[in-house]
Amino acid sequence: MYAALGALAVRRSREVSTLPTQIDLPTEAAAGVRYAYKASLIGSAHQFELTDQGLSWQVGSKSGVWPYADIAAIRLSYRPVSMQSRRFRADIDGTNHQRISILSTSWQTVALMAPQDRDYRAFMTQLHKRMQEAGSKAALIGGLGPKTYAAGIVLLVLVAIAITGLLARALATGAFGGALFLVGFAALFGWQIGGFIRRNTPRAYTFDHLPEALLP
Repeated sequence: MYAALGALAVRRSREVSTLPTQIDLPTEAAAGVRYAYKASLIGSAHQFELTDQGLSWQVGSKSGVWPYADIAAIRLSYRPVSMQSRRFRADIDGTNHQRISILSTSWQTVALMAPQDRDYRAFMTQLHKRMQEAGSKAALIGGLGPKTYAAGIVLLVLVAIAITGLLARALATGAFGGALFLVGFAALFGWQIGGFIRRNTPRAYTFDHLPEALLP
């Protein structure tokens, strides 16, 4: 009897060992079909989902489903803020003249705006793919609007002229401490504002080539 029980236990252990040790179940988040973020600490999260019917969205008390072919335009841009220097934004316009915005960051606490780079990139990539498959004729725009971009260039040039004049005066009067401060300020200003202007250069793009500078 004990021998029979022992043989049965060995046979079952062999059967169990032949079962797969890991089950790969890809989640919807991994597939890039769902995305959510909090635009502020107050209020619910903005939720988006790519469904067979189209882009499903819920922002506060408002919600809707936009067929992919009815999306009129997408504008991708780089929008850093003091709490998060790597923040990206997508403005999506519908043929019904409505607009929804999607950010790559989410508020978690008063002092923390967390990046969601991977999920944001996956969602935007999947959105463009589904729009292309639906035969979308949407305008795909990258960067700032031409007028806003031009104003930024003018501001950058004016600040550069002012700093150059102050630096020349500081060197002429022997104020080397002030000159050093101006050099540091110019470097910081050029790195932050110059990077913002460079990434947000107005451009058009295609479904096959999304602008890398405007995605995390």
